[in-house]
Amino acid sequence: MDFDPARYGPAVARILALEGQGNRLMPLRWTQGCKQEARQLLNASSPETLLPGAPDPGPAMAGLWFYLDCFDEAHQAADAGENPDYYYWHALVHRREGDPGNAAYWFRKVGTHPIFAQLAAAGPQIHADFRTGAWDPDAFVSFCESAKERPSSGQEQTAMQIQLAEWQLLFDHCARPR
Repeated sequence: MDFDPARYGPAVARILALEGQGNRLMPLRWTQGCKQEARQLLNASSPETLLPGAPDPGPAMAGLWFYLDCFDEAHQAADAGENPDYYYWHALVHRREGDPGNAAYWFRKVGTHPIFAQLAAAGPQIHADFRTGAWDPDAFVSFCESAKERPSSGQEQTAMQIQLAEWQLLFDHCARPR
């Protein structure tokens, strides 16, 4: 995906500029913690002001917190609503936490998400051996769990690249003005 943070407005672009413009590979585990500057910028505006074109800014806020390594805030934002977009972010928070059972629970609640077809197509573009057919979020949870046990491996790199594509696709789906 050609990810351009400017398409979500100057405030979001400024926030994403703190960490790689929305193109930073995120660790598969929560490790870094939330930077104070990120927390301040995200707390400075209401979700409706920050993401005025989003159909529901709540899930996109969960995505921003997630990207900026703010576990508590990402979890709270993902838990603030009840629809597949919120559930998806909730699953990602728990997958990254290392709680595959909880991630699987939230993915069951998601059902089939509109970004699944794009993710299935992105996998082989990221790594030739990552051919999944239809996107299987549970299989990717397992893949990430295995990759966490192999730091600095090709598997970890592939998992982080796919996680980034997933983040970009889901964030775009949630934040894109309709």
